[in-house]
Amino acid sequence: MSKSREMRILWFLLLFLCEARSQGVSRPNFVLLVADDLGIGDPGCYGNKTLRTPGMDRLAQEGVKLTQHLAASPLCTPSRAAFMTGRYPVRSGMASAARVGVFIFSACSGGLPTSEVTFAKLLKNQGYSTALIGKWHLGNNCHNNADFCHHPLSHGFGYFYGLLGTNMRDCKPGDGTVFIGGIRVLAYTPLKVITITLLTLVALKHLGLLDVPPAVFFCLLFLAALILGLLLAFLHYFRPLNCFLIRDHEITQQPMSYDNLTQRLTRDAASFIRRNVDTPFLLVLSYLHVHTALYSSEEFAGKSKHGTYGDAVEEMDWSIGQILNVLDELRLSNNTLVYFTSDHGAHVEELNSKGEVHGGSNGIYKGGKSNNWEGGIRIPGIFRWPGVLQAGLEIDEPTSNMDVFPTVVKLAGSPLPEDRVIDGRDLMPLLQGRSQRSDHEFLFHYCNVYLNAVRWHPQNSSSIWKAFFFTPKFTPEGANGCFSTHLCFCYGQYITHHDPPLLFDISKDPRERNPLSPRTEPRFREIVATMQQAADLHTRALQAVPNQLSLGNILWKPWLQMCCSSSGLSCQCDREAQDERETL
Repeated sequence: MSKSREMRILWFLLLFLCEARSQGVSRPNFVLLVADDLGIGDPGCYGNKTLRTPGMDRLAQEGVKLTQHLAASPLCTPSRAAFMTGRYPVRSGMASAARVGVFIFSACSGGLPTSEVTFAKLLKNQGYSTALIGKWHLGNNCHNNADFCHHPLSHGFGYFYGLLGTNMRDCKPGDGTVFIGGIRVLAYTPLKVITITLLTLVALKHLGLLDVPPAVFFCLLFLAALILGLLLAFLHYFRPLNCFLIRDHEITQQPMSYDNLTQRLTRDAASFIRRNVDTPFLLVLSYLHVHTALYSSEEFAGKSKHGTYGDAVEEMDWSIGQILNVLDELRLSNNTLVYFTSDHGAHVEELNSKGEVHGGSNGIYKGGKSNNWEGGIRIPGIFRWPGVLQAGLEIDEPTSNMDVFPTVVKLAGSPLPEDRVIDGRDLMPLLQGRSQRSDHEFLFHYCNVYLNAVRWHPQNSSSIWKAFFFTPKFTPEGANGCFSTHLCFCYGQYITHHDPPLLFDISKDPRERNPLSPRTEPRFREIVATMQQAADLHTRALQAVPNQLSLGNILWKPWLQMCCSSSGLSCQCDREAQDERETL
């Protein structure tokens, strides 16, 4: 055999091996597991010693654990929009300029715009079977109750089963309401004024100082009754109108029942995997746990050391274990990238009507849901892919839930969109150890539509600077959350502006206890100037888009309301129970 022929054979073998290796780390299946309101201090693999989380712990032991994984927003709707699109939510109009930063009603007109590209849409174009099971919270209809312009099936998912909105206290009988603040504004003040007016008129009439016609008393009483009636009707009908399960475009249970709900979602997810053993698939299992209303099945109720919250965490962890078991059973584990995270930090202000804590733990970190202290945005981030990612690896580089978009899209063999800015970065070089540094030099932290803080990880430096332009006022003073308002807000009397910005070195002070100054940090002004310049460049590059969370878009619109009955006269049904009886 000639030397040239041997060289050609050798080159052929090398090319074959490279191609084989390339195929081995491309077009895997994807299982993306997203918790709701889970704190980074809740899983055992992140330091919790009392909650039992063997499913999450197994993922960390067999995969890569990120210790500085960050949500693009500390609220559900904008964080999920960023996760799906790889873009800051302000770019898609999914960040509010007002107090309400999420969608409350299923029949609102706001939602993820059809112009946005999700990873599901790109993977579906690559031949993947795609499914979202669980919580969506990114809108539904635009103009009528059947256009489904914001629905998951309009954003690349071939199958959907779950909740279009979000789990709320009002969805569970006996758990109270989240609308206390709104009730005080809309009902308490007018009723107080009416009551004082009535008592004053009665006194004046009794003293003979003023002749008040009976019609005046009748009108005031009628107005008070009308306000009370509307309030009671709102509280009574909120549950069936907003808390329902839907499969694709058809309502299956209205109002939603919590009985074995996690088991039903898990069973549906396992069924999707089984249907697609021979097809590449993307499954997003978006849990309703552990957002209130808290719930768990009889098997988990009262079994944890942390009350109803702990029960919910442990039931969700059981579900994660079931999904991993199905992948093992079907011999799909080695060809499946599994990712686990939470949409943002734990809701530290969450208390039930008896004053019991219903929120989780953010570990050592300050703050929580709805603010950009580390506790609000530092979230679990675990990737497992046996044979491709090193088991037990821990990475303390700044990463974002936006990074899932380019990571998944590239692995699936799809090019990234070139007609828009993608803020996420491909994580595979970092996860595989081919890079020791995050591709994010700067990350921008938004409180709704307002740029709240900037994170800077300079090249050739271990420091991670974080500068706050404003911070929420925690009440009572010295607390770790905005307890008087239930959530921290992003403007006006609820915040404190900082000029110069409040600066921390997160690498040395992750608890954000010791703000730096020119006296304690010689490069203070240089660091702040660099971060301000980055912020200015970022904001100037933003393009104006319609605000999907404007007042007009978040209000309830009766013509967008979905009901079981096509006539809209009845919004109660339980086709799930009917299907289960027929199966038996």
